[in-house]
Amino acid sequence: MNQKEIRFSVLALVILLLAGNAWLAITDPVESNYALTAREMLEAGDYISPRIYGNYWYDKPIFFYWELILAFKMFGVNEFAARFFPAVFAFLNVGLVYWFARKLYGAKTAACSALVFATTTGFFYLSRAVITDMAFVFFFNAVLVTFYLAYSSGNRRLYLGSFFFAGLATLTKGPIGILMPGLILLIFLCIRKRPGELLRMMWLPGLAIFCAVGGYWYYQMYQLHGQDFILNFFGVHNFLRATVAEHSRDDVWYYYTMIFLLGFCPWSFIMLYQIKKRWQDLREKIRSRNISESTIFLLLWAFMVNFLFQMMATKYLTYTQPSFLPLAILAGLLLTERLAMVKKVALGAWVLYMILTFVGAMPLCDQRSGRQTAEALRELNPEHHLVVNFGDYQTSAVFYYHENIADLGWRADIEKAKPGEISWNAKNVMPFMAYEDLPVGEPIIVTVQNDRADNLKKTLPRAQLRTLRTLDAYSIVEMIIPDEAAKQKGSNDK
Repeated sequence: MNQKEIRFSVLALVILLLAGNAWLAITDPVESNYALTAREMLEAGDYISPRIYGNYWYDKPIFFYWELILAFKMFGVNEFAARFFPAVFAFLNVGLVYWFARKLYGAKTAACSALVFATTTGFFYLSRAVITDMAFVFFFNAVLVTFYLAYSSGNRRLYLGSFFFAGLATLTKGPIGILMPGLILLIFLCIRKRPGELLRMMWLPGLAIFCAVGGYWYYQMYQLHGQDFILNFFGVHNFLRATVAEHSRDDVWYYYTMIFLLGFCPWSFIMLYQIKKRWQDLREKIRSRNISESTIFLLLWAFMVNFLFQMMATKYLTYTQPSFLPLAILAGLLLTERLAMVKKVALGAWVLYMILTFVGAMPLCDQRSGRQTAEALRELNPEHHLVVNFGDYQTSAVFYYHENIADLGWRADIEKAKPGEISWNAKNVMPFMAYEDLPVGEPIIVTVQNDRADNLKKTLPRAQLRTLRTLDAYSIVEMIIPDEAAKQKGSNDK
């Protein structure tokens, strides 16, 4: 690619990353947790302890919340701000792919690799998703990139970069930010029969950098919250996630194979076709061990990320995204001589993603967001009556409404759902209200899931219900529970 084509590609990437971000609503169930937590931290002036619904929240480390808080300060608390830094890190990830591939295999392969990486469906989703993964992917990959460059060049100072980025990865996602890339590089050194390289990795200054970057926040959290932080962050959100499936239906052996085929699309199928087409040549290279050390490193990296996450009980669509960098460079190697075809496919994918942003993503985000609910509540509840929820809980409605909304349930069920020890109940931090505690004789505003509206009447047959507005997925209902004692007194007076 010449300089003009590179500049055009960079401009096209920036347009793709920012297009529509100001109109894509914050969605449930994941994006809204991050956005609401960052908003509450900003309002409280507390930049250390994540909090949601007024409660301390130990789901993820601090770095992504810092991103959101900074963006909210720069652009205001809105959708564009929430999606700004995922787009920034998406751009940095493409740059890292290009830079590393050029170091390994030259400019042509680097161009192919960057085009492949930037036009996968997984990248398209993550580049605008309000979740930790795009930043984590960059830091995770930078650990292994700086390691390999230090290893292959003999420039030991680059190992300090690995420790630095491991600290940031740990500050973004947790201990896996150092444990997984550390295991990958250890296995690589053993395969290459160079475990002694571990002794040259400048451990003392490296660990000092790692602790300064990644450890200080953990120390602060322990000082502030003690065993609550240890139990919930390390126990529930790390140990439990690795050992007990949060969604058991996804804990199947082929889960990440399907994620590769769909998330790396369209290039996953193009790669498989190219491998089939060139299988004899590839098999001969394997037999003769005519595979470069860098290719072995990339293959190991891609395999281990998928294998290790497959071994974990809880599975998510985005977990194996760190494997996309080595896979993109390997795809670039396969397709280097087909650069014209790569450009055409990448352009077609760009056009498709732009269309999907405005035609598909926007209405889909609206359907999965409580933005409409919050707008209706502000209009229909000027007197700020109690607001409660009946149906699936919309954290995004709280984010947009700027007031907590209590989730209805029977007192006995609420007691069972309260966090305790190491269990998934630790995620139930939304405000609850028991049916038994609802005020009588005064208006209560209820956000009711449309397909469960009949159940509300069955649950509270005495309640007087009046629908104020029907939205796409929810309705706003005014509910009054009669004061039976007052009724009885009035009857006696007569």
